[in-house]
Amino acid sequence: MRLSASQFRAWEHKSITLLGMSGVGKTRLAHLLRQGDWFHFSADYRIGTRYLGEAILDNIKLQAMQIPFLRDLLRSDSIYISNNITVDNLRPVSSFMGKLGNPEQGGLALPEFKRRQALHHTAEVAALQDVPAFIDKAQSIYGYSHFVNDAGGSLCELDEPGLLEMLAAHTLLLYIRASDSDEQALIRRAAADPKPLYYRDTFLDEQLNHYMAERNIGYVAQIDPDHFVRWVFPHLFYARIPRYEMIARDYGYCVTAAEIAAVNSEADFIELVAQAIERQSQEHL
Repeated sequence: MRLSASQFRAWEHKSITLLGMSGVGKTRLAHLLRQGDWFHFSADYRIGTRYLGEAILDNIKLQAMQIPFLRDLLRSDSIYISNNITVDNLRPVSSFMGKLGNPEQGGLALPEFKRRQALHHTAEVAALQDVPAFIDKAQSIYGYSHFVNDAGGSLCELDEPGLLEMLAAHTLLLYIRASDSDEQALIRRAAADPKPLYYRDTFLDEQLNHYMAERNIGYVAQIDPDHFVRWVFPHLFYARIPRYEMIARDYGYCVTAAEIAAVNSEADFIELVAQAIERQSQEHL
């Protein structure tokens, strides 16, 4: 959505999609805004509760069935298993996605890993396609004036026809750009705590071939799952940057992670977005 700064300030029911890598401040900002009159839509929460809920539970049950004590209780309907996914706790989603590699180290075989990646892609697209309906629900059911879509870090990877156009038609797209120091901090954090990630299929194939050739690995089952995530994260990070820059250039606006970190109120945020709009307008003169 393209607006002038004055139009944005006067926009009665503001709707914004936050874009950027995990760790640049999207969720912190969404938490801050929801303390006021903003409905917080978490795409990852929607994925876990609506579109991957059954698959996540099936995976947990499969693990539980390996334990005789739990297997007998499940088969006799003596216990049940449910998710406790919250906006602040999305671990069931990441545990389902898993990591590629040695099964003795908790890794997944390549076909199963790719199956789960495909399911996540479908779920993320579906969750984002729900944004217009939730903009309406936020106002008509819950009585919020404004809406913030806290999009997942993999949005730029989806390559789904019409998805960005739809989001831009209903929301103002705001890309949070990491500085060089932010980039290094995010990479260090990923190395210290390697988490499951979503990869485009072509990117995964290319990087997996490089990784295995560099280390003379003949089989995916020989890969240390955490080591592969640590190795691939910087490649993924830098591959995503031009994709996000393109989205900001063609559909939205850009602010820095440092600017977002300095936001302490709704008023601060409104002013920052207005400045970003004015800044981009000046750049295009």
